[in-house]
Amino acid sequence: MKASLKAKLDQLLERYDDLAALLSDSDTIADQETFRNYSKEYAEIEPVVLCYRSYEQTQAELAEAQLLARDADPDIRAMAEDELESLHENIDRLDGELQTLLLPSDPMDSHNVFLEIRAGTGGDEAAIFAGDLFRMYQRFAESKHWKTEILNERGGEHGGYKEIVSRIEGKNVFALLKFESGAHRVQRVPQTESQGRIHTSACTVAVMPEVEALDEVEINRGDLRVDTFRASGAGGQHINKTDSAVRLTHLPTGIVVECQDERSQHKNKARAMSLLQAKIMTQAQQQQDDIQAATRRNLVGSGDRSEKIRTYNFPDGRVTDHRINLTLHRLAQTMAGDLSPIVDQLVQEHQADLLSALGTDGDA
Repeated sequence: MKASLKAKLDQLLERYDDLAALLSDSDTIADQETFRNYSKEYAEIEPVVLCYRSYEQTQAELAEAQLLARDADPDIRAMAEDELESLHENIDRLDGELQTLLLPSDPMDSHNVFLEIRAGTGGDEAAIFAGDLFRMYQRFAESKHWKTEILNERGGEHGGYKEIVSRIEGKNVFALLKFESGAHRVQRVPQTESQGRIHTSACTVAVMPEVEALDEVEINRGDLRVDTFRASGAGGQHINKTDSAVRLTHLPTGIVVECQDERSQHKNKARAMSLLQAKIMTQAQQQQDDIQAATRRNLVGSGDRSEKIRTYNFPDGRVTDHRINLTLHRLAQTMAGDLSPIVDQLVQEHQADLLSALGTDGDA
């Protein structure tokens, strides 16, 4: 274990003991707000402290076994050597658990998300691919028992979407989808291609955490332009005959959002406001990330929309994530919503990057 990590763990252990004393103090118990704050902190660091204590105990047992391994009695030496192998395995396991527990958590990981997919270069084929991507994420969401709802869509002339905005609700949605932002490229023979030539098209995907509290992002009402219009539809008996669709323009940033999914203008405006808040927060976060990226390389990419993050090659049946040099020959399963083999690798690479930073920051 690195000296910097051990120093951090020793500090946590000391703080844990201090909190235990504070929580048993009558003055702390009398102040309910202070008691709640201390209790929350105690609960947050307890898993790390308990794991560290197990690690330290195992280290002590290892030192004792190493002494016995030098004993004059061959039977005692043999017993000690068997125990050493088991103790080394436990130490490696506990060391890995400790490093993972020390990783800084992303407060947005538990949030629901807004998923935007826009057709890029490639015309009709890009729009069709946008539809394929949306169905891929929709099926992945179903496998996780998440709920998906479409907020706004503009269909392509030959299928798919020029643009589609949806909201995905469930457990740890942002944690698993946050690395999907970027340019997704497809290589295949379009249905409209008569000569069988492979075309390359692209779509951009943006995943933004939903702001849970309205006061997390303050929006001055004077900075908003609100337009209402008649929602588009396929016609027939269900066509919307009222101006229920809402478009919000945030004048300082130029961000524009629309929502026409709900039949109520009030509900559409509330949904649009939530989406606008998410976009403003994401823009501010992106600016901060850009500054950080200048000093530290991010293994899973910056999430910039212009960055090509993944290629879906249909002739070869493979999908490649360029950020982690991962190629899988399971395109059909991926498009059917089985994203876990890719998502899990991205999360692991991100954790490895955080662990590396955790060590270098402490050694600096």
